[in-house]
Amino acid sequence: MKAVERIEDLNKISFPKLGWEFNIDPTAFKIGSLEIQWYGIIITLGLVLAVLYCIPRMKRFGIDSDRAIDAVIGGVLGGIVGARAYYVIAESDEYKGNIKEIFNTRGGGLAIYGGIIGALLVGLLICRIRKVKALPMLDVTVLGFLIGQGIGRWGNFFNREAFGGFAGDGLFAMQLPWDVAVKHMSSASAAELLPLVENGTILVHPTFLYESMWNLVLTIIILAYTKKKKF
Repeated sequence: MKAVERIEDLNKISFPKLGWEFNIDPTAFKIGSLEIQWYGIIITLGLVLAVLYCIPRMKRFGIDSDRAIDAVIGGVLGGIVGARAYYVIAESDEYKGNIKEIFNTRGGGLAIYGGIIGALLVGLLICRIRKVKALPMLDVTVLGFLIGQGIGRWGNFFNREAFGGFAGDGLFAMQLPWDVAVKHMSSASAAELLPLVENGTILVHPTFLYESMWNLVLTIIILAYTKKKKF
């Protein structure tokens, strides 16, 4: 087994090819003994901006915002529950014998697939109950989803999680302390990347950045399309 050098600065994140270096504590601040994480702040910011974007534009899509707000709130709550449930099921081994940790989302652990499923199920159900047209509702909320996801994905950056495979000399290669990165890997991924560790660090793909940029591109495309289209 390869010996890994331990490094002191576990808060360091760098992009060697770009010359960028950050030192970020995942904990934003404390209120007494309660630690407020950057992850939660970023996720919340994405949700709030998504909702603030969607509600004023509902009239243009032929939607009564007074009725639709119930579906939005329900969709958000359903998305959070679904995202957590999906992650817990996918990483069930992590929670065996530690049931309390299932409800601890402050350290990360939300899966977008589950979030989409939960938001759709709850949101569409409330649309039916409140007699809100489902398809126009989906048209307007997809933009909110892209905005929320594009911003919320940066929570993974602050948590140093959900990164990709070995990036080598790639332009956007992100360098993380191995002791931090390995906590967010499966045992198979850790075994695969261990031989590539140098000076106590590993170079990985910043998938949060790739997805965030892709969400931005899609948002621009859809905005350009809907701006010209009459509903």
